[in-house]
Amino acid sequence: MVDYIKLKQGLDIPIEGIPKARIIKSIISETVAVKPTDFKGVIPKLSVKEGDSVKAGSLLFTDKKRPEIRFTSPASGTVSEIVRGEKRKLLEIRIKASSQTEYVQFDLPKGDALTKEQVINALLESGLWVCIKQRPYGIIPSPETAPKAIFISGFNSAPLAADMDYTLREDFENVQAAIDALSRIVPGAIHFGLSVKTCMSTPFHKLNGVIFHKFEGPHPAGNVGIQIHHVCPVNKGDVVWTIDLHLLAIIGKLFTKGICDMTKTVAVGGPRVSDPGYVRCLSGMCMKDISDMVNDNVEKLQEGCPVRFVSGNVLTGTNVGAEGYLGFFDNQITVLTEGKYNETLGWAKIFRPKKFSFASTYFSWLTPKKKYRMDTNLNGDVRAFVMTSKYSKVLPMDIYPVYLLKAILADDIDKMEQLGIYEVIEEDFALCEYIDPSKIDIQAIISRGIDTMIKEMA
Repeated sequence: MVDYIKLKQGLDIPIEGIPKARIIKSIISETVAVKPTDFKGVIPKLSVKEGDSVKAGSLLFTDKKRPEIRFTSPASGTVSEIVRGEKRKLLEIRIKASSQTEYVQFDLPKGDALTKEQVINALLESGLWVCIKQRPYGIIPSPETAPKAIFISGFNSAPLAADMDYTLREDFENVQAAIDALSRIVPGAIHFGLSVKTCMSTPFHKLNGVIFHKFEGPHPAGNVGIQIHHVCPVNKGDVVWTIDLHLLAIIGKLFTKGICDMTKTVAVGGPRVSDPGYVRCLSGMCMKDISDMVNDNVEKLQEGCPVRFVSGNVLTGTNVGAEGYLGFFDNQITVLTEGKYNETLGWAKIFRPKKFSFASTYFSWLTPKKKYRMDTNLNGDVRAFVMTSKYSKVLPMDIYPVYLLKAILADDIDKMEQLGIYEVIEEDFALCEYIDPSKIDIQAIISRGIDTMIKEMA
């Protein structure tokens, strides 16, 4: 019998610019980039220099502390630039891509001939081991760790998220191949979350070798951390792995074709996109490749405000700028207006039909199906951190979010353990940050707590 879990807490943000199910264009990027900053806890050690020729799947850098963790190129071409920041921190490795992609070939046995050691070695050599995240902490796991389970979410409930059934409609066999391979290295079960709305229409309900769970409710029902909490909570000493579904398909290509093919179907949406839809591209594509999709027709109130390019969704994505690059874990780009404007006596306006309010301050609750042209304006500054029960209305987890945040700020390790630090990563608290009346960067606080735990428990 398939588990059915209904979540009442959460919030679907009604933002304008939902991507329509069609491919707008296929992008052949002139330059792609790999960003070590996408990977939590990694200290990169370069294996290439500017001018070196690489193939898709060629080694770019390793983790200094764990040299077996390799990071490879998504494209073939030439290393054009190595970008560093303060204290020579490695930020990007940019590759001038060739017109025809050449792949490093990995010779692997097929089907039942695969062994545990071969699967692990293939993932490490190809650089696809880094697709796996470990709970607790959301870091790359050690190949020597045996998790009690793997969790995969078969849908994404975030604002303007990509429709997995559409983007991976031709990758069922690749996803199945990846599951078959991973089942050889995990002693526990592989859990797969489905949406109640699409559980019968999605092709992934036919997968073999997984345990299905059906989820109903608003965002963050599609977050794998929420699904883990309701199926198999992470306690002290437990380790589980998670893999994004689009990265699972890329792992599957390794075992079906013997290549590291980082081609993705990426959703491009948001209020500033003239024709929201999907593009085919390589991981690490440049945002200037979609600049022609940006709409210059904005409201008079927002004239002169620049555009923000977000790699990911509006809650957890990264502002990469118009010349930035798509993140490794992202299959979504959101384009919206920078909210650099002030409204005279805006706080005193009661009737604001163009504004959405979670707290029913305005009358948006009268039009639940309306979509809003949202921007990045905070409408005020950071305020005192007040005790509030609002977080529990959008966080469907049996924890006390305010007390956990305060324990992190106080560096109280014991309290952090007792209050659930092992169960959460930054994305689980994204909605709390969105509705926070104090306008505090809550995800940064969670990140600080995780860094503290990694340091103290090393």
